Amino acid sequence: MKNWKIEFKWGAIFLLTTLLWMVMEKSLGWHDEKIADHAVNTNFFAIPAILVYVFALLDKKKNFYQGTMNFKQGFVSGMVITSVVAVLSPLNQYIISTVITPEYFSNVIEYSVKNGLMTEEAATSYFNLNYYMLQSVIGAVVMGTFTSLALAFLMKSKAR
Repeated sequence: MKNWKIEFKWGAIFLLTTLLWMVMEKSLGWHDEKIADHAVNTNFFAIPAILVYVFALLDKKKNFYQGTMNFKQGFVSGMVITSVVAVLSPLNQYIISTVITPEYFSNVIEYSVKNGLMTEEAATSYFNLNYYMLQSVIGAVVMGTFTSLALAFLMKSKAR
């Protein structure tokens, strides 16, 4: 556990960043009056998400590996962070959906049906807490894996 202290810390920072992002989305109206903008604008979360991983791997490289980290070490570190995020993302999604923006699902269902994007049945089966919890786990694993691979490659120390 001591070897993974940095990853647990950064996993928690990632989850906190997600909650703060959702507060921002909600305050900008992307979950209600500007819900039409949500599908595009929410993708900008990739910027802080990737930055958290960058800072995490820099922290691990500097403070655990004394400035020299190979690809495997960086990738494993990124995957530990990904595991923390994936395991805790359903709880995070629950907080988002019940505390931060409890009306999001009803708003997005109404918008989708009203604008002919989905039938009410399809929208209801897609926009709900259980499905979003599942999506949060899958998204964390997929995006975390790709981010970990890319950053481990870019941040590995050069052979001397």
